[in-house]
Amino acid sequence: MASNLPAPEGTEIQEPPTAGAWGEWNPTEDSVRPVRGKHRVAKQRGGLARSSTVLGVGVIAAVGAGGIATAQDRPQVAISMPSLPDLVSGDKSQQNDGGSGAAARAAGERTGIMTQQSVHGADAGEVLRNRILQQAESQQDAAGAKARAEAEQAAQQAAAQEAKEKLEAARKAAEEAKAQAEAKAAEEAAEKAAAQKAEQERLAKPAGSYSLPTSAYTLTSHYGDSGSMWSSGHHTGLDFAAPTGTPVKAVSGGKITSAGWSGAYGYRIVLELPDGTEIWYCHLSSMSVTSGTVGAGETIGRVGATGNVTGPHLHLEVRKGGSTMDPLAWLNSKGLNV
Repeated sequence: MASNLPAPEGTEIQEPPTAGAWGEWNPTEDSVRPVRGKHRVAKQRGGLARSSTVLGVGVIAAVGAGGIATAQDRPQVAISMPSLPDLVSGDKSQQNDGGSGAAARAAGERTGIMTQQSVHGADAGEVLRNRILQQAESQQDAAGAKARAEAEQAAQQAAAQEAKEKLEAARKAAEEAKAQAEAKAAEEAAEKAAAQKAEQERLAKPAGSYSLPTSAYTLTSHYGDSGSMWSSGHHTGLDFAAPTGTPVKAVSGGKITSAGWSGAYGYRIVLELPDGTEIWYCHLSSMSVTSGTVGAGETIGRVGATGNVTGPHLHLEVRKGGSTMDPLAWLNSKGLNV
């Protein structure tokens, strides 16, 4: 307990440091000199500075270890530093303390600076980490976008190649179809031309040969005969009397243009020769060929007695340009002896 008695004369009294910013004053044994002579209070030499230094180092260590370890988990702590006027106007005991106050202030400043550096270092590390993560994500996004673009380009190229192949296949198919159609048309044209040529040859062959219209006959009426039996007053053909059913033949190769009932002519067949001459076969009992082409000597019907007749016979007429001519003279001109 402190005494309120005045100190003996000549005794130098050492004022203890003020408790507060620097903690409780606790001098060590090494800082106190042994008492000699009169009761005197020994003056501390550097005790406060030494204690402040130890305290500052401890604070630095504590802040460094705890702050660094928990910088990422705890919010930033605002460090309050004493202003310069406060330091200058400190109490007299601190000013007269042989530099211990300055040492304490320096230690405090170092503590604050290191604490701020720790906090700032943690913030800088977090910023750097975030930047690295952002850069990695950006690189991944860029790589993904590039891969997608390459995939899309590859798909487009594949689609274009497929379309090109399909177009080429369609073109080839069209060319093949066209070639087949042309080949088929050419083949049909060739077949048609061959058929026409064969027909012409077949028709040309009998054109140079002629045949009598029937056999076992008797000429009963000639061209130009007059009488009441003919509506025109005269006979327009040559009659070959023969039994019913006697074959009637084409006198030359030609085309049958008409076959059927024809009034007074009975059943009639009209044969047109290549030069336009028409041969009429009338009063037939039956018709074997009613259309198409025939050759010389080919049977086309049978002798009969249909129409305006007095008995079975073949009425043969020869017409050219719509006018009748003498069948006997015409047959003779073709080398046929009737």
